[in-house]
Amino acid sequence: MLHCKPIKTPIASNGHLDFDEGGNPVDKTLYCSISILRYLKYTPYLGFWYPKGARFQLVGYSDSDYTGCRIDIKSTSRGCHILGRSLVSWMSKNQNSVALSSVEAEYIAAGDCCAQILYIKQTLIEYGVVLDKVPLLCDNKSAVKLANNPV
Repeated sequence: MLHCKPIKTPIASNGHLDFDEGGNPVDKTLYCSISILRYLKYTPYLGFWYPKGARFQLVGYSDSDYTGCRIDIKSTSRGCHILGRSLVSWMSKNQNSVALSSVEAEYIAAGDCCAQILYIKQTLIEYGVVLDKVPLLCDNKSAVKLANNPV
């Protein structure tokens, strides 16, 4: 990776990773890890800075893409966590099970996001920062549709 070509974004923003030329699924984790290393090479000057005694808030954002993966028709959970004004965590992964509705996919994504919030809160406690309440903002378009059109 010493002589790799640096990139401006942590992962390519175009196209989907479905199958390679032989019809085999692409190893997304390997692809993402290599892209992140190339991004780190491009941005060695970036970092986090929190002044001593600063007050800040942790906020979680959650979303899902119902049946978003074209390979196995599983939904995709996405989320990010912002501490103060800095992005400290993000995720985008296929859900472990097939959701039967878009609302169920949203609940699964929110659960994944909550798990990461608990991890971040515990890590912050080790630095002497205790957060009582952490807001979790979800995309609730699916829930609104369900409420307006009960099954």
